[in-house]
Amino acid sequence: MHLIKRPKLEDVAKLAGVSTASISRCINNPKKVAEPTRLRIQSAIETLEYMPHFGGRALASNRTNTIGAIIPSMDNAVFASGLQAFQEVLSHARVTLLVGSSNYDPSQEFEQIQSLLSQGADGLLLIGQDRPQKTQDFLRKHAIPHVLAWCFSTDISCSSVGFDNRKSAKKIAEHVISYGHQKLAIIAGLKAGNDRAKERILGIKDAVKENSDTKIVTIEQCKYSFTEAGAALDRILSFHKSPSAIICTSDVIAVGVMLRAKELNLRIPNDFSITGFDDINLAQVVTPGLTTVRVPQQEMGQKAAKVLLDLINPNLDVPKSPSQELMTTIVERDTLIKFQ
Repeated sequence: MHLIKRPKLEDVAKLAGVSTASISRCINNPKKVAEPTRLRIQSAIETLEYMPHFGGRALASNRTNTIGAIIPSMDNAVFASGLQAFQEVLSHARVTLLVGSSNYDPSQEFEQIQSLLSQGADGLLLIGQDRPQKTQDFLRKHAIPHVLAWCFSTDISCSSVGFDNRKSAKKIAEHVISYGHQKLAIIAGLKAGNDRAKERILGIKDAVKENSDTKIVTIEQCKYSFTEAGAALDRILSFHKSPSAIICTSDVIAVGVMLRAKELNLRIPNDFSITGFDDINLAQVVTPGLTTVRVPQQEMGQKAAKVLLDLINPNLDVPKSPSQELMTTIVERDTLIKFQ
């Protein structure tokens, strides 16, 4: 893997026409630097896209033995198990994990990337593949070792360890259709900045296209919260679409729908069937048990950590894109029954 040299402190000093001590002073205590000099230094930093490597400067190897992970949300339990497995592998290798959250906002993710790298992170774990070209160019220009998780596609040029969201969603939709359901509703997470939600909707549509007797009566989007999911169910019911099955692209959404259905005195699966996606612990403890797609979170976290550790180890001859596709499975519980 060919690494592009990151700009050094000396490069910034040369471009700004100041000493390296002035650069350090400006970064650590900008109020002590005269404004014209500070602005000139800031301009040089932005031009070179220089990132202060605080921890790395203290090590001869220029490595801090820290890795950064940026997840879309701290609220969504879907990332917990995989991130725990990721951290356990890093801990065994004596590497510290730093975690940030993007709140599904590409600009926040970019800021988190810069922040983690400025703190000396040797590599990054990122969720999904859908991010602005600016972020992709930044990662490539600075040759940042990184691995993508919760996604897999042959179109991904960098390392990824995950599963095909579209293919997995198609399988659960086919499973629902095989139970005789012909009128389906979809409740998905917000698609903006979320390729997993987009791909899962496309997968369900793929299954429906192959079954001429089946149709999607409505597609709702909502945030990953019980309240928002319940509101999505209210919208479906207000349309008088009467789907016989609702396919949700996450377990959090599915459980939110189930809770709202109970408040409305609707019986699941008698009044309508429902499925989720992820198989978080919640799917096992709700009543009735949620039929869902099991994502191999622990395996994904472990393998993603091993791939990333290989990428940041300069002594290893690592393939350009050691991507690994993992398989999802359908977990049959009690929220899906044959349509009469």
